[in-house]
Amino acid sequence: MRHHRVAGGAAAVALALAAGTAQAEAPFSFAATPGKLPKDVIPLLYDAHLVPDFGNDSFKGSQTVELEVLRPTARIVLNAANLAIERAAIEGQGLARQSLQPQVDEASQTVSFLLAAPLAPGRYALALGFRGQINREGRGLFGVSYKAGGADRKLVATLLAPADARRLLPTWDEPAFRARFRLTVDVPASFQAYSNTPVEKRETLADGRQRISFAPTPNMPSYLLALVAGELERAQVRRGGVEIGVVTTEGKLGSTAFPLAATGDLLRYYNNYFGIPYPLPKLDQIAIPGGFYGAMESWGGIVYNEALLLVDPKKSPEGTKKLSFGANAHELAHQWFGNLVTMAWWDNLWLNEGFASWMAAKATERFHPEWRPYLDEIAQREKVLDLDARKSTHPIQAPIENEEQAANAFDAITYIKSKAFLRMLEAYVGEDHFRKGLRAYMAAHKYSNTTSSDLWAALEKASGKPVGKVASDWTLQPGYPLISVSQVCENGRRKVTVSQEQFRLDEPALEQRLWRVPLQVGTVDGRGWTTLLSSRDSTLTQGSCEGTLVVDPHSVGYYRIQYDRASFDALAKDLARLPDTTRLKFLADTWSLVAASRSPLRDYLELLPKLGNEPRVAVWAAALARLDTLDQLAQGEPEQALVRQFTRAFVQPKFARLGWSDKPGEAVEQRQLRALLAGALVRSGDEAAVKEARTRFARYLEDPASTSPEMLDFVLGGAGMHADAATVEALAQALAEAGNDEERNRLARALAAVEDPSLAAGVLRIALSPRLPPTIAYLMINGVARVHPDQVWAFAVANREALLGNADAVERNRMFADIVGGSVQVRHADMMENYVAKNFGQDAQVEARRVGDGIRVRAAQKARLLPQVRAALAPQQSPETITRKP
Repeated sequence: MRHHRVAGGAAAVALALAAGTAQAEAPFSFAATPGKLPKDVIPLLYDAHLVPDFGNDSFKGSQTVELEVLRPTARIVLNAANLAIERAAIEGQGLARQSLQPQVDEASQTVSFLLAAPLAPGRYALALGFRGQINREGRGLFGVSYKAGGADRKLVATLLAPADARRLLPTWDEPAFRARFRLTVDVPASFQAYSNTPVEKRETLADGRQRISFAPTPNMPSYLLALVAGELERAQVRRGGVEIGVVTTEGKLGSTAFPLAATGDLLRYYNNYFGIPYPLPKLDQIAIPGGFYGAMESWGGIVYNEALLLVDPKKSPEGTKKLSFGANAHELAHQWFGNLVTMAWWDNLWLNEGFASWMAAKATERFHPEWRPYLDEIAQREKVLDLDARKSTHPIQAPIENEEQAANAFDAITYIKSKAFLRMLEAYVGEDHFRKGLRAYMAAHKYSNTTSSDLWAALEKASGKPVGKVASDWTLQPGYPLISVSQVCENGRRKVTVSQEQFRLDEPALEQRLWRVPLQVGTVDGRGWTTLLSSRDSTLTQGSCEGTLVVDPHSVGYYRIQYDRASFDALAKDLARLPDTTRLKFLADTWSLVAASRSPLRDYLELLPKLGNEPRVAVWAAALARLDTLDQLAQGEPEQALVRQFTRAFVQPKFARLGWSDKPGEAVEQRQLRALLAGALVRSGDEAAVKEARTRFARYLEDPASTSPEMLDFVLGGAGMHADAATVEALAQALAEAGNDEERNRLARALAAVEDPSLAAGVLRIALSPRLPPTIAYLMINGVARVHPDQVWAFAVANREALLGNADAVERNRMFADIVGGSVQVRHADMMENYVAKNFGQDAQVEARRVGDGIRVRAAQKARLLPQVRAALAPQQSPETITRKP
């Protein structure tokens, strides 16, 4: 590996680069960790007993908490929310049992107990009796009503992150307060119950119920506790000494084979990668219908919305397999990242979520290279690059002051930017050194907590590279750089000049930020040279001028690239022959430069005809997503017809080669591409595609098996978009009868796509049905809002309390912002921000400003790009006839 760098910059550059590292945090210290709770008392063991009352949606509980007093104190403070503390007492360390009076602070979600005299350091037992609520939304202990075997059923489950363990038990509900949990629950005789650990004892009670006691958990934060109880079934297998189970509601064991096998593969892979075996005797993957959309990595008892885990071998498309494997890989990675080693406080949430996302991508590449997951990762990264190029973005690691801010931290920056940064950092450090550092980090901090500083120290020691300085630039600063690239050939050698500035979509950045940027510079299908751009600009010299210059050929960099015209034209000329990663990144960067007014729209549109025989679904999806963006910008304007005409002309030749029907022996990617292009034709108003969707939908109603799994979204979505009243009624009936969340989600998306506003009103009424899980309502409302934002806004304001009553901690702050989140009208941003300011707290207002900023960015893009649409997409032009005008 060989390169030559010409040093550049001055003292100001050094100061700009040092700004991030100046804020670098200290290694983990329990005493110095942020949080609301005093640190003079710590829990060691919660011995808890819960008795759910399913008829009244409530529960009663009792627990004894073994405590250690570290410093003399006359006050014990822990968390409780929506719990009625009915009795409390303390004893131990020479202290006779004495009753305590709870002092509840609802605002801070704490309960305090004052003692007559300070407790001396030592161990004590705090006994508590309490009552709580079984919620409808996914917070604390929540209930899920569903049908199985034609009968109404109910189960209960927990969702305790980030700060809802306090709704289940009075707890020290901050991640640095690790303790063990011994849980007992009383449930009906027909129920099965699952928690983090195996069942230790099962008793039959006099009233016919059963009392189930679980073995103690490892030392862990309170948010990792799990309980799921209901009429459940379990498929199981033993791998490497661990009993692996997939738990479902009745009649779904046929959909467990794929996740069960995947869990065994992933467990073996992670055991080997981390060098620390999974430490619990069992691992349950628990699939529940509704309740919440997502998954929770509770140690040994991972809880999923069933659509993210189960795979029907006959009905599920390949995308469902990818979704299941990715979610499984992510949550299983948490058993190490987050559970075995936990972030100290929520400002380091990315240590949990970013690493689990990065590890999941790595595992997917290991087990399913046929899915080309590296291309999916690039496409996913594009979404956060757009968000991160606005003034309202935030660093990967940002201060978190309270529970609502912790809920807001579960966003694309935390998950996707963190993952992308880690991929770039691994490429810079080297895979072997990176793994060595992670292993050392895990070994040093298992069953404990960390900050980012602990990780950087381990990686720096393993690699010998300035990881801490590089990482501080990327985790403590918001945004990312634009790398400008130019080249000249002198004396048979290529001189490449690269420079950096912060990239923004809305307005120029004033802070003059710089990053230490790992760069690979090389030629297409040739050698690459790696350097660290640590100044504003630098010059590299290559041994010859042969080959087409490319920067970041494998697309591991979290930045944009703008080539000079000659370099751009050389890559554009060979676009179809570029490696997949290079081709996808080149398209993405070109569009982003258009969106930022750094390049004309024609630059992007001229690239698309070169993709006429493009084989990759990810590339097609990226191109069509940007045409959808243009379509959205032009909604209600004359230019929308031009965009749709162009889209049809772009898609039709490739689709004609694929045809409407699956072919024996064709690759799965071809089937996925057929469905993708068919959907694009429907959205762009292709009459033949709309007719085909309606015809196939009619057949589907007669015989659902007549539609291949890959074409389900096209058939249902196409019928929904162009629905009449009878079609809406048929979709609604199918939704009511759907047997699982995968089907419900698909049918809900189809209903939400309806373009007729009068029919959309009926869809909104369906969304509020108590027979539907809250997750479905949220999905439908946001779907309808994409086409009918004003109609949905009025509906949401009128039904605010009902909607918020079904929302979890994350959704509450985002619900009203999300309704207008896709708008291109500034009035929607103003309306939403004013409403949120009047009706919600400060943390919801932060989210509102972020969404409002995005709306204003798109409104400005609309003003700039629609004239360019008219100029480039004149009626007589097609994709093949677009050429650059002199």
